[in-house]
Amino acid sequence: MLFKKRQHDVTCAIFGSRAILNRGVVIVRPKQPYLEWAAGLDDSELVPDPNDEQTVYLIPSYGGDGEAWEILERVHPAIFENELYGWHTDEAAWPQGRNLTMFKAWFEIELHSVVEDLCDYEIVDEDDEA
Repeated sequence: MLFKKRQHDVTCAIFGSRAILNRGVVIVRPKQPYLEWAAGLDDSELVPDPNDEQTVYLIPSYGGDGEAWEILERVHPAIFENELYGWHTDEAAWPQGRNLTMFKAWFEIELHSVVEDLCDYEIVDEDDEA
């Protein structure tokens, strides 16, 4: 079994024992409407790079595409708000009338149904460690 050294001398299994989590994943990347919104906030000409690293959102596990979209319909408001907040914290500047249709127009959406945990240590909330 290969191991990769991690922070505080914790190891992470690369091959060998692993767990398939009872979660799915959503990754969203900004599309043109989001980029135009971000550019219009000020005159800095800064906009997010859709090719940069993105936040990975864990969602309940699902069996097929239809079920995944049903879950996304329930959780998209939280994802949308998190993505807006990540760029601009003033909620008054956020677009109004946010719904699933707007979410699909503003973000490229990736859904993944298999999440494997290759690490041999417990998952912790990094916010709780601060």
